[in-house]
Amino acid sequence: MERVPVLKIGDILLVSIQVDMSDQTAVQLQEDLAERIVATGCHGVIIDITALAIVDSFVGRMLSTIAAISRVLDAETVVVGMRPAVAITLVELGLSLDGIRTALNVERGMGLIAATRDDDHGYDDADEPGDQPTDTR
Repeated sequence: MERVPVLKIGDILLVSIQVDMSDQTAVQLQEDLAERIVATGCHGVIIDITALAIVDSFVGRMLSTIAAISRVLDAETVVVGMRPAVAITLVELGLSLDGIRTALNVERGMGLIAATRDDDHGYDDADEPGDQPTDTR
């Protein structure tokens, strides 16, 4: 059985799906990812599906399940690298991928997760953690 690698980049786990997803591979990925979220305390998961030429209802459900598991463990999921044909297929199949945000590439996905974390903590662009208040008198 092939395993999908889960890489840690800062506060984000990156999953790059390069293999055809069988039931067993999908279940193993869900377990591996849940364990890594807990072990690392990461708050974001990026799933790169650039290599997938076809996304069927099985893969769509698997992505939704991974997003739900991640959400329960306090991590947001962003799917990146979706091809236009894949997006069309998902819409035609009626799969909305609830709870999953999408971005065109990994860089934009990382930006989405960073922005969400900042919003959750009440920071804006000028207010980063550890910044000292500015006296404006």
